[in-house]
Amino acid sequence: MQNKFAWISTPDELWDDKKEMITTALESGIDYVLDFDDIEEIRKLGNVKIIANTDDADIYLVGINGEGDGFVELNDDFTDSIDIANAKKAKSEGKTVCAYIKITDKAHEQLAVRLGSIVDYIILIGTDWTIIPLENIIADLQKLDVKIIAAVRDVDGARVALETLEHGTDGIIFEANDFNNIKKIAQNVIEASQVKYELKLATVTKVKPLGSGDRVCVDTTDMMKPGEGMLIGSYSKSMFLVHSESLESEYVASRPFRVNAGPVQAYVMVPGNKTRYLSELVAGDEILIVNTEGETRTAYVGRSKIERRPLLLLEAKYEGKTIRTLLQNAETIRIVDENNNPLSVADVKPGDKVKVYIETNARHFGIAIDETIIEQ
Repeated sequence: MQNKFAWISTPDELWDDKKEMITTALESGIDYVLDFDDIEEIRKLGNVKIIANTDDADIYLVGINGEGDGFVELNDDFTDSIDIANAKKAKSEGKTVCAYIKITDKAHEQLAVRLGSIVDYIILIGTDWTIIPLENIIADLQKLDVKIIAAVRDVDGARVALETLEHGTDGIIFEANDFNNIKKIAQNVIEASQVKYELKLATVTKVKPLGSGDRVCVDTTDMMKPGEGMLIGSYSKSMFLVHSESLESEYVASRPFRVNAGPVQAYVMVPGNKTRYLSELVAGDEILIVNTEGETRTAYVGRSKIERRPLLLLEAKYEGKTIRTLLQNAETIRIVDENNNPLSVADVKPGDKVKVYIETNARHFGIAIDETIIEQ
């Protein structure tokens, strides 16, 4: 599942009131703003992307024939040829283009699908909104390289849009006219982006101390709780849940923002069901935090620290399949046992059951594909 996102349209308010709403949205993680009147002022508030029908917008909006109801809307007498021509012209000029369509009948549905093959984003709003038009458009556009955005009014509308047909829309847009509504919708978008991985129990078969190698500590911008860590392994198809350093130790203070992850060649799961090599991670990269139930959230790498340390080999089996990873040989490095408890690599032994993730597909450049690849 890809990360979902939210955009806001600005309310028809005086600038000081509008500014407060936009600031709240930015603080909630929403940094795309649809506005026509105060673009220069909005840019001063932060690193914001502007959606508008002007050449200085970051995303150029087409399909505009007036305003109303807090959103741009189309008049009943618009013609699809004009909107498609405008979209094609904007794309030919190198613009990132978003089409805006008010769905009032089947013809508008069909126009949305046609525009979806041209533009980068498409905003949908329904006058008498039901689930069926949204389902139809999602189904028709799913295989195209276009992001579908539903215009919603509240948290319930956002939830329906983001969950329709399991896949849901890629994002939502709403009028930023209420502080609590902004925060609740932003949180709902975060929750809709969360992926759950089905963790299995593998049986440890070997624990072997090795010599030294370059290992990576991943310091994140989030504080992790006991029970949270990252999926890491020597093989891209099978990973161990490596626990964060969120526990106190008699040797070192806790570092709840850190996972002592493993050697430079190991894989780590990142958002979008993709993997990265630990050696590739740099400040600002997205990383996936995973708990003992396989629930996830996205964080950012604040620092990736590579140091030479003694390693050990950890080997386990699941349904006859052998999986391996290397970890630093230190008491503070932990995996997770069958009871969801952190288990130090200093204490792990053959026969212990530990939590792992097994991928059924192979991976090519970190992306899961239907192909046979042998990793050993």
